[in-house]
Amino acid sequence: MSGRSDTAGLHDEPGASGTPPLEIETSSNPSAGIIWLHGLGADGHDFEEIVPMLQLPRSLAVRFVFPHAPYRPVTINEGYVMRAWYDMALTEKGITQNTEHIHASMEATHELIQREMARGIAAGRIVLAGFSQGGAIALHAGLRFPSRLAGIMALSAPVPDVKNLLAEIHPANAEAPIFMAHGIDDPMIPFAWARKARTLMEERGLNIDWHEYRMGHAVIADEIADISRWLTRVFGGK
Repeated sequence: MSGRSDTAGLHDEPGASGTPPLEIETSSNPSAGIIWLHGLGADGHDFEEIVPMLQLPRSLAVRFVFPHAPYRPVTINEGYVMRAWYDMALTEKGITQNTEHIHASMEATHELIQREMARGIAAGRIVLAGFSQGGAIALHAGLRFPSRLAGIMALSAPVPDVKNLLAEIHPANAEAPIFMAHGIDDPMIPFAWARKARTLMEERGLNIDWHEYRMGHAVIADEIADISRWLTRVFGGK
């Protein structure tokens, strides 16, 4: 898997009702949920193929929710309109990431978690996951959520405004399991950025399960196997 279109929602336009998330259930009456956010320029279908690839235990009934980011112009891609959780721009100081958009996407993600809770899945049985931009939102939304989650997963993610995020962690998720993975050869989100974010998060005392792979901006088979083991563990599977 490549995390399609990351080079180039909940809402089709900010504030609109939008396209419903894609949902896949591994069994009837799911008792666990995974909300998985795609990367820049992709959509909720980007990671649907990962569901069978994870080979989760048959005893674990999971509802996967794959939301679609809103369409918006993306400065780093010359203003081209695409699905994006937030705008990004390249400046003399490096990549800047729109904090207003990040906050809006975080709130939308909280609504998705609350929706799953209203459907009978406890917060402690929900994992918030994402690739690249989606991973950044998973961290921002998960660490600030007021009820303990089963875990948070950030794959090949830029981590915007790390210090402010760490200052605003909700106590409920201060010890939540966090799976972080990054490619050593990532040409889009430099490995050094991810490693620095990881260091700051570990210094804050967060429960980081760190993985690095010889890959670019992608998701590979070894990583999927590690994700499967981690999900099985946080959900208490066998």
